[in-house]
Amino acid sequence: MKQISSLEVKKWLEEQKDFLLLDVREGWENEEYNIGGINMPLGVLISRRNELDPEKTTVIYCEKGIRSVVAIQRLEEYGFINLYNLTGGMQAWKKSME
Repeated sequence: MKQISSLEVKKWLEEQKDFLLLDVREGWENEEYNIGGINMPLGVLISRRNELDPEKTTVIYCEKGIRSVVAIQRLEEYGFINLYNLTGGMQAWKKSME
């Protein structure tokens, strides 16, 4: 499984790299704090997978990096490629902003 750090994601955002940010946390978590992209909670991810491009580079994030790992595993079963886990999730992102 491919991992990506907060600093690398920030660089991709600054460079306006073509990729999707996918937040698999619950809606209320996304409303509290997010870094953009699409919010698709883990519980509905597979039923809504057709809304996503299986070949597009996608960075998946959650609070700690656990749900995003599960999301990647599930999406890979449906042929998704180019998936990256944001290492440490939002906790790591917030720490890197200090």
